[in-house]
Amino acid sequence: MNTLAPGATLGVIGGGQLGRYFVIKARQLGYAVWVLDPDATAPAMQIANVALVANYDDAKALSQLGDACDAVTIEFENVPAKSLQLLQSMTQLAPGPASVELAQDRMLEKQKATESGLLPVPHVSITSQQDITRLGSDVTFPAILKTSRLGYDGKGQRTCNTRNELALAFSEFGAVPCVLEQQIDLAAEVSVVLARGFDGSVAVFPVAQNVHREGVLFTSVVPAMQPSIITANASAQAQSLAHAIEHVGVLAVEFFVAQDGTLYFNEMAPRPHNSGHYTLDATLCSQFEQQVRVMCRQPLGATDLLSPVAMVNLLGDLWVKKSPNIEHLFGSRGCHLHLYEKAAARAGRKMGHVTCLAGDNVSALERIHEQFEAISGN
Repeated sequence: MNTLAPGATLGVIGGGQLGRYFVIKARQLGYAVWVLDPDATAPAMQIANVALVANYDDAKALSQLGDACDAVTIEFENVPAKSLQLLQSMTQLAPGPASVELAQDRMLEKQKATESGLLPVPHVSITSQQDITRLGSDVTFPAILKTSRLGYDGKGQRTCNTRNELALAFSEFGAVPCVLEQQIDLAAEVSVVLARGFDGSVAVFPVAQNVHREGVLFTSVVPAMQPSIITANASAQAQSLAHAIEHVGVLAVEFFVAQDGTLYFNEMAPRPHNSGHYTLDATLCSQFEQQVRVMCRQPLGATDLLSPVAMVNLLGDLWVKKSPNIEHLFGSRGCHLHLYEKAAARAGRKMGHVTCLAGDNVSALERIHEQFEAISGN
């Protein structure tokens, strides 16, 4: 297929904040955008040229999307495989069903990562209580039980210290297929966001170092505060995985760094990623512009870092307790406020984020913590 010039129509499945930033960038570049989401008030639906209110498996709506759009992408990975297969038969799709299906199953994801030369955390598959009874020495306690499918932001995860706790957690999860992962003595968590084109070309963003609270990303800082040998290795491994699965689009790959420096593969996301939000303010081309460029078969953008930067998520907890003090950010040099215009705040819901630019990553991280304290009133 040929490149899609401005004036073409693009589609995105999912109307959350990742879809919203995609729409903003696509329209800025001259493309019309359709968004499909069951929530008419979702952030991306508010600014779409056409908002299709429908479920992600609605064949009629998907056909409308495929007929109208010259290319389609996704903003989250739990889109039904049949929906993607239908769209792929109608229009240009990035990423394709294979990458998305892989990311939907933790066990398959780990198997593919291993085949691609990456090292997942020691793990075993748990599909029955008998698996727990037969559990050997591959994984020792404490360990983390994760549902194989539909887990994100700490959901579908439970730390287990004994075999009895594991059996109880498995039962409470409904005895669905799970993965039991060894709990690692962590030095850090890092992530790599990259874009891979239809022609196999790759552009990699600088590695981010992340901190999570209760399974949800709290802060990211770039450049990562890790030795260059670790960040270079993470970048190389993420590219190897992207090539191995023939991914087309934006891809995020998360890693654990153990105290001894071992780099463990955690998981992948076949789309823009929360830890890549810093690219909106601190790189020559953002992850969302890359998403547009890939699906339109345009050259990938430059990923140079313009400034050290840190990012903090703003969750709905800040609004549930009281109104957050965000107005002071307008007077904070180098700080950028991003609110997603979600209809209602809920505990744990991502409502926005803030980035702070500084002369070095240590200063950027200090500034973001100061800003968060001021916002939360602590």
